[in-house]
Amino acid sequence: MLTYLVAAIISAVIFVFMSGPSNVGVEMAKINWISIVLALAIVGLEVGYVFVYRAGWAVSTASVVANIGLACVLLIVGYFLYKENVSIQQIIGIILCMFGLVLINL
Repeated sequence: MLTYLVAAIISAVIFVFMSGPSNVGVEMAKINWISIVLALAIVGLEVGYVFVYRAGWAVSTASVVANIGLACVLLIVGYFLYKENVSIQQIIGIILCMFGLVLINL
């Protein structure tokens, strides 16, 4: 919690510095629901890490599994929600990542 609190304070200071004190209200009005959902997703990821570590996973293995899973999910979300192009290399990458996850868990 302290880490995120310090990061939030530093981010707020940078935000005010970059946008200018007189423009903070204008910039804050531009915030949309995606920022809130992203914040919830970040908290969810961190809670997931805590649960995985408490379950006894090795730090290095849990991080790799989480990052691979996140990358695969983001590729799918980007394709369906944002109509991003998915190349054959990315599809091959997902397949290789899934194969790697199988090998990690053996």
